[in-house]
Amino acid sequence: MLVKHITLQDLEHKIKREEKMIRILERLYFIRFLYKGDTIKEACDKVNISEPTGYSWLESWNESGYEGLIPHFSGGPKPKLDSASKDKLVGFLKEKDSWTLKEVKNLIKEKFNVVYSEMQVWRILKGLKMHYAKPYVLDERRPENAEAILKKD
Repeated sequence: MLVKHITLQDLEHKIKREEKMIRILERLYFIRFLYKGDTIKEACDKVNISEPTGYSWLESWNESGYEGLIPHFSGGPKPKLDSASKDKLVGFLKEKDSWTLKEVKNLIKEKFNVVYSEMQVWRILKGLKMHYAKPYVLDERRPENAEAILKKD
């Protein structure tokens, strides 16, 4: 059952005004299809959404009208390490020339009591503009005077 909070003409006016806001526009089209007599399944097919999403939009519309169709983003979860902690981490990392991901992961666990995967540690380091490279492999069989031997030839 659809609650008609506004007239079809007012709905058409809101659609025109909100064309730049695609998310709201898509929801308004969905409601317009319902105003014109489509079933929820038909309206969902026309705007290319799933039926559960359609029922959710209809419920939001019935409860709050136009305001219910405006997406409300919460901003996601809070980070485990805030910006002050990340600044401290940079200070710890500058104490040594090179680190492995495992070492940084252990450092974060030890200093901040936060457990991250190595992939997340990599993302954090990338976000801090830290550079990485493969470590230079030293061959233990290499003689100590290898450079001098190379120059003689």
